[in-house]
Amino acid sequence: MKRLILGTVVALSALTATGAAEAKGCIKGALVGGVAGHMAGHGVMGAAAGCAIGRHRANSKAKAADQQAMQPAGAR
Repeated sequence: MKRLILGTVVALSALTATGAAEAKGCIKGALVGGVAGHMAGHGVMGAAAGCAIGRHRANSKAKAADQQAMQPAGAR
């Protein structure tokens, strides 16, 4: 339990240090990864990996939305 709390504290302090613009998707990913990592015995590593995956998915989704918005109306 102490590892989960420590991992959550580390993840949240990393989020506040980087700013909200870069944290999109990271919070949800860190929470899910921290819980999954805790079950496997590696809560902090799970939170870090979850944050990275969450940010990657959020960036991919934003990029796809930008590309779709730039297409001409007739091409849709």
